[in-house]
Amino acid sequence: MTFRARREVLRTILTGERCIHPGSVYDAISIRIAEDLGFELGMFGGSAASLAVLGDPDIALITLTELADQMRRMSRAATLPVLVDADHGYGNAMNVRRTVQELEAAGAAGLTIEDTLLPQAFGAAKPQLISLAEGIGKVKAALEGRGDPALVILGRTGAVSVTSLDDAIARARAYEACGVDGLFFTGITARDQLDAIAAATTLPIVLGGAPEHMSDLGYLAARRVRVALQGHAPIAAATQAVYETLKALRGGAAPKQLKGLPSAERTAQVMREAEVKRRLRVYLEPGS
Repeated sequence: MTFRARREVLRTILTGERCIHPGSVYDAISIRIAEDLGFELGMFGGSAASLAVLGDPDIALITLTELADQMRRMSRAATLPVLVDADHGYGNAMNVRRTVQELEAAGAAGLTIEDTLLPQAFGAAKPQLISLAEGIGKVKAALEGRGDPALVILGRTGAVSVTSLDDAIARARAYEACGVDGLFFTGITARDQLDAIAAATTLPIVLGGAPEHMSDLGYLAARRVRVALQGHAPIAAATQAVYETLKALRGGAAPKQLKGLPSAERTAQVMREAEVKRRLRVYLEPGS
């Protein structure tokens, strides 16, 4: 599937009537598993990227190059469309423009640009936001940096939990007026907040997590939420599995005693072994 086709899939999701959960992906193995399980969309989160690439917490230490390289590896490994958390665009509006170009070239189906002040300012006790004017400048730069018009660009804000609901709505409406393809919100904790946002805006909504009482997909779909994140449990589970396996080996367990290992069939599927063997026959065996 071409990059353009992957982006069209994401656009179909956003313009549809349903709300879906994406699969959290972060490397070649995880994206292939998500694809095999039938997920319609992958989500490459900033915290997952930081952990997978650096082993560090999500405090804006990862670089654009590292993020794009990891996205490129996933794009090669599978055809699942991926929405990328591009954080603040790795700098000012000029950096945002390049961020869009790099992630587009790496095969991302879509990306988010947020208005959080990153890295965290010296002496700041809690997250801060950039000004609305600067946020608008970043969104405009993102849209201008797009080469493929099918690439999805979402304006993202966490203002609900940082400043106020009214500020979140004002920012969302401003980004909407710039021409983004959808709106991404974090920090929403109550139905009345989402109801107010849905009433004040018109674009598809992506929800970056919500409490359990807001998890009903029918309710979310009725508020134009088309994608609802569920965190990044896969990389957390993988971390625990690696820990338990290495701990057992360090403690003297024999490889045959280990628990939780994939079957040979599962491993072969993840490696796309059958397809690789087909290529070996076609390209390397005489007379094929």
